[in-house]
Parts: sequence; structure tokens; C-alpha cells
Amino acid sequence: MVCNEHVPALDEDLKKTLGPATAKVLAEQLGLHTALDLLHHYPRRYAERGELTSLAELADQIDEHVTVVAQVADARILTFNGGRGKRLEVTITDGSGRLQLVFFGAGVHKPHKDLLPGTRAMFAGKVGMFNRKLQLSHPAYEPLGGDASDRDAATAFANQLIPIYPACAKLESWKIAKCVDAVLPSAREAVDPLPDALREGRGLVPLTEALLKIHRPGTKADIDDARQRLKWDEAFVLQVALARRRHADSQLPAVPRRPAPGGLLDAFDAKLPFTLTEGQQTVSKEIFDDLATEHPMHRLLQGEVGSGKTMVALRAMLAVVDCGGQAAMLAPTEVLAQQHHRSITEMMGELAEGGMLGGSDQGTKVVLLTGSMGMPARRQALLDLVTGEAGIVIGTHALIEDKVQFHDLGLVVVDEQHRFGVEQRDALRSKGKQPPHLLVMTATPIPRTVAMTVFGDLETSVLDQLPAGRSPIATHVVPAKDKPHFLTRAWERVREEVENGHQAYVVCPRIGDGEDDPKNPKKKTAEDDAEKRPPLAVLEIAEQLVRGPLAGLSVEVLHGRMDPADKDDVMRRFAAGEVKVLVATTVIEVGVNVPNSTVMVIMDADRFGVSQLHQLRGRVGRGSAPGLCLLVSEMHEASPARARLAAVAATLDGFELSRIDLEQRREGDVLGQAQSGVRSSLRMLAVIEDEEVIAQAREEATRVVAADPELERLPGLRSALEALLDTEREQYLEKG
Repeated sequence: MVCNEHVPALDEDLKKTLGPATAKVLAEQLGLHTALDLLHHYPRRYAERGELTSLAELADQIDEHVTVVAQVADARILTFNGGRGKRLEVTITDGSGRLQLVFFGAGVHKPHKDLLPGTRAMFAGKVGMFNRKLQLSHPAYEPLGGDASDRDAATAFANQLIPIYPACAKLESWKIAKCVDAVLPSAREAVDPLPDALREGRGLVPLTEALLKIHRPGTKADIDDARQRLKWDEAFVLQVALARRRHADSQLPAVPRRPAPGGLLDAFDAKLPFTLTEGQQTVSKEIFDDLATEHPMHRLLQGEVGSGKTMVALRAMLAVVDCGGQAAMLAPTEVLAQQHHRSITEMMGELAEGGMLGGSDQGTKVVLLTGSMGMPARRQALLDLVTGEAGIVIGTHALIEDKVQFHDLGLVVVDEQHRFGVEQRDALRSKGKQPPHLLVMTATPIPRTVAMTVFGDLETSVLDQLPAGRSPIATHVVPAKDKPHFLTRAWERVREEVENGHQAYVVCPRIGDGEDDPKNPKKKTAEDDAEKRPPLAVLEIAEQLVRGPLAGLSVEVLHGRMDPADKDDVMRRFAAGEVKVLVATTVIEVGVNVPNSTVMVIMDADRFGVSQLHQLRGRVGRGSAPGLCLLVSEMHEASPARARLAAVAATLDGFELSRIDLEQRREGDVLGQAQSGVRSSLRMLAVIEDEEVIAQAREEATRVVAADPELERLPGLRSALEALLDTEREQYLEKG
């Protein structure tokens, strides 16, 4: 151990301890700047002396940087170019597989001396493929003891688990281990955020002990102790931040909004041609109970595609209008805002053509506000809002502009919340005289733990019943490369549906207008090798269909870079049944409602996420005729991409699919952009696997915050919160 005056403070820059060159690589490549950052850079796994790491896993990691522990089987120098060039080939083995290492030129002599048959070592490098064999070219290596000069290293590693750290090309795992050794003494200064009673009650080790055990475990039990403790830290500190947010919200004033008997809501309900599902009634009651309180509602409404969320939101908006307030619905795209405006005015009929607020006999005015509206219509909409003439406004980001003013904003409904930045939601909420009630809607099913983590400051309502009359959707994978006749049949099916009076969507990943040409955002993987071509594009596919399999049908395109008026025109004609086939990007993913559409063909379906495919599929089968979704892919049958598509074809349960989706992605993607700060704070906690820890941490956090909202008696927890809530995260939670 280093004596105390040399121990770096936890928040000291790593330059002082490790030197500028190493500190620069750690900062640029791994985002590690301080001793504390480095202590929270946990090993990804551990190799044991005597235990051989499996080389069999490397086939899935081509182009990845890996670290393996193995034994040299043989080493030989080969010459080429008439003896002028030298190449050292070393074969290593771990009992389950063999791997070739190659060194060239002047670089062959040292490894030739070091890597004698029988030598055990750690090797790190980028997995490549040569002559159909896996290999590491010029790997870095660290012998694990053996001859006399390595005795110290051997002693250091004897009876020890070797931590394998997430590494990068410029800094191998064992070099990171040496950096950790340099800062490990400072772990003794770590302030423990968990209250003693909680830690002891849950049988968790102190933080200092957890940090020492995670980096330098003596046994596997040490690793388990450390992991359990560090997961709790992450879950608990995050849940305390969210519990404080909920507590602060519960202290804010809001105007209670109770629907007036015999008012607009009752008039609307009386003319509904169907009964609400049990789920819609339950969720509506939860919302009306929240609206009646003197504190702002903060509720997340998640529901399957087509479960009737818009109906629930509209009834909440009508309840607010009933008692003199106004409601604003924020939609992520103009297509969706126009769609909502159209469907809400249709559902309300003459009630949407009302005069003044409170005049329930005449209803209220429902206005649309988008960026592309003409000046006269825009001026009228703004006037209707400021005078209170319009009880309901539906709009895009245009609603957020400074010049938009409300008479009395009582409820904000945010549709597809994950598409909005925090600032945008906050700007709209700040337009109320008092904080308005907030209802956030999403059609992306969110597993419970993610809801508790990402939307932890919102109460959650779930709609999981589909309204009566909805038809099932059959989904099939179309393997275009292996079985081209399946694709031919897919286009025949589209023709048949159109001839039977229905309509179709064809979805492509790209527009193809030159601006989005292949800067393919996906990192190349082995399974992409077979497919070097760019993703299929709307404009190209539409042209091919018009000339070929769908010749003679009315085919139109729709994408995000079209002029808003043209987009609206295409959507109107498609909704009216004039356009039979719509070739589009994912602009149709949410909210587009054309009940006559019965078939969707998704080209290059492997380029979309599981949840996204489920969302897209929800656009068909919205009427009484059954829906059909065809997932076209050129991927090989055994590829992970095809396995994902098979999962989508196998179930219509969005929650099951979102779970599959999240299990296949890195944890960072789970939390998404919505909470970029929190994403970087989750290093040990796996949102999907650690459901129990998150649920328990939420209970404990709620209890702790209720007893001591300012955390005055818990200085350790307060400083951990300050570390979590840097400016960006603080803003997220402030505005959530």
C-alpha cells in the first residue's frame, strides 16, 4: 500500500498519478478522468490461474479487441520473399480451441524468445480472419510466470483471479489493471452513500471493501459480495434522485380539474358508438383521480399499438376543458399532429366546433398548430389559444415557441415521449399559470424495471387490452436471398389485398435522395460481410414496384424530407383510399391510422430494432379485416438478425418483444437519450436482470426521502447524489 500523503484524492485528475500519456488515453478512449472514475471501471470478467479461457467464443468477436489467457502450443519462424521477410506464427490453445498469433519483420525476435511452447500468458489484440482462420496479428502479451525472471509476476498472479477489464486498442487489460493498482489505495477515502441501517439490514459490505474486492478478489465469493453491493449503490442513488423528484412534485400547487356533470365529457361519452374497454375505464379513473388533486399529475400511459390511448387522453383533455381549462397535445412529427387533429375532430363531431370555453352545449374549438401552417391560419390559432376560445390544441414543436400563450393551460399530453428533449416538454409546461398536469404516452412497451428507472418520477398506467373489433396480425419472415420466390409471392399478396379493396404499406430504412446515402450507422459485424450493399431506399423501391410487380396500382412515397404540404396531401389521399400502396420510411411508425390498410412489407427488416418492427406492424389490422406483416431479409437463416425477426413473427406481445429487444442491446441503449447522464452512471446494474434490486431500492429510497427530504442526516448519500447529478442530469430530473 502507498502511504497516506501519496494517496490521490478521489476526484484528482489521473495525470498526477499515471502521467499525461496514459491519462490521455484513459480519458479519450474510455471516458475515465479521475481516480474515482477508474475505481468504477469494473472488470468485465475474471480469468483464473489454471482455468483456461474459452477460445471458442472468438468466432463471434471478429474486429473486436479481446483478451485471452492461453498456453503456447508451438511457435515457428517462416521466411518469405526469398528469405528476406520473416513471419513468426504462434499457436495458442486453451483445451477448447486453438488460435494463431502472427508477428512480422523485426518484431518477431522478442516474442520468439518469450513465447516458448508451454508458456502461459495473457494475449490482447484485435480478432481478424486470414485464410478462413481466426488470428491475432501482433498481439500484446503478458507472460503469467514460469521462468525465473517472471517469478514476481507468477507470485502476484498465484492463487488470484485475474481481472479482465474493458480495454481499448491503445491500452490492454493488464495495463489498465496496473493503473487501477496505482489508485486502489484511495478507495479507502470513498464516502459510503448507503445509510448504515440499510446496508446492515440488507447484509451488504461497506463501499471501500466492495471496491477492493471487485478489483482484487481473493475468491469468487468476494466478487459476488462486491457486485451485489455496487448494484445496490447504483440502483439506490438513482432511485433517491427520482424519489426526491416525486416528493418535490407532490409539494407543487396545481389547479384541481374535475369534469362537470352534464358537461362536454358526458356529451362526448353519450355519442360514443362503442363501450370503453375495461382497461380504458380503469386507466381513465386513475387519471381523473390525479386531475382532481391539488398537485400536478405526472403519469406515464403506456399501451400496445392500437389499445386506445388516444381515446383515454382525449377524455382527460375534455375533463379539463369542462372546468374551464385548456389541454395541449405535443406530437413528435407534423404527420402525427395532423393525424391526431383529424381523428380527434372526427371523434368529437359537432363538439369540436364549439364557441366559448364552458359552453358545454356547443362544445369547444380544437386547433392545430404546426411549423408549416400558413400565416393567417397560424395567427387565428394563436388568438384562439390566448383568448381561451380553443379548449384543445394539437401541435408539434411549434407549440413551444415564445409567442404561443394560453388562457389557462391545465393539461399537457406528450405523445411518444422518447422523441422529445427534456427542454421541449419543460418549455410547454412552463406556459401554465400554475404547473399543469402532465400525461406522457408511449406505444413502446416498457418493461417494469425500465419504467422504474427511466420514468421513475412518473406514476405508470398500462393499457394491455385491444378494443373489440381489432383483427389479429399474421407475421412472416420472407428470406429474399435463400428463397427469392417468397418475395415474388409477397408482392402477389399485396396485389391481392389491393384487388380486394384494401391498402398496403411498404417500409424501407432509407429515403435514397442522396442526403442519406450510405453512411451506414451500423457497425460492421461478421453477419454484415455477406451484405456490403447499402440499405434499401424508398425512392428506388417505389420505382421498381411501379415498373414491375405492382405496375398499374396507385403507388406513392412518403418520407421525412418531403415538403409538409406534400406529406399531408399524400397522407390525406392514402387515408381516403385514393392511394393504394404507400412506400415510406419509419415516418409512419407511430399514430398513423388507416383502418383499411391490411398488409405491410418491411424491406431489410433486419435493419430495424425488435420494438420498432412491432410498432410498424401495428399500423395494419386496425379495422375488421385481418392484418399481414411480411419481414423481408437477405440475412442468413442462422444469423442473429434472423433470430430477432423470428421472435417478432412468433408473438404479438409487445412487452415480451421489448424484453427481447433490451436483452439483445447494451444497457446504455436501454436508457436511451432520455437520460444520458443516468446511462453513464449504470456500470454494474443490469436494468433487465436486476428487477428485484431496483424494486427494493425504490421502496427504500421512497422511505428515506419521506423521512428526510433534504438528506440532512445522510451526508454520504447527499455527496453521491451530487456526483450523479452533474448539470446535465440535474436538468433531466428537474424537468422530467
